[in-house]
Parts: sequence; structure tokens; C-alpha cells
Amino acid sequence: MPLESLKEEAETYERHKAELVKQNEGRFVLIKGSRVAGVWDTYEDAVSAGYREIGVNSPFFVKQISGVERVQFISREIAPCQS
Repeated sequence: MPLESLKEEAETYERHKAELVKQNEGRFVLIKGSRVAGVWDTYEDAVSAGYREIGVNSPFFVKQISGVERVQFISREIAPCQS
């Protein structure tokens, strides 16, 4: 579940996902609100563009474009912290 502050950006990504995957799979998309601001070859380039175009004090969304999302998992059980 996306952070509440980036919910609109995550929804924008989902709305444009099919087109983004078709044209730019593997690259990185920059999204602010409902606007797809651009696509870059690297995460660093997309973040740098976000700072330049959107600003350092405003949240923005950078995500690698992928038709199949990788599932992250922990391969062993972790016990809760004991106080």
C-alpha cells in the first residue's frame, strides 16, 4: 500500500501502467499528482529531474516501470522485538 501522501501518484502510475510498460519497460517514471512528468533510464536521473522540476520540499513518485512486480519476501521467520 503506498504512503498516503503519494496515493494519487500511485494511482496515476496504475492508470498509465500499460502504456508505460509497452513503451518504456525497465526505465524509471517520475510522477507528480496526476501528471507523468517523464521517463529516464536510471533511478538517479529520475530523482534528479524530480528535484529540479518539482523541488526538494515537495514529494514526488519515482518507480521502475515493470509489467511484473517483484514480490519482496523474508526467507525466515523473525521473532517480534522483546522489551
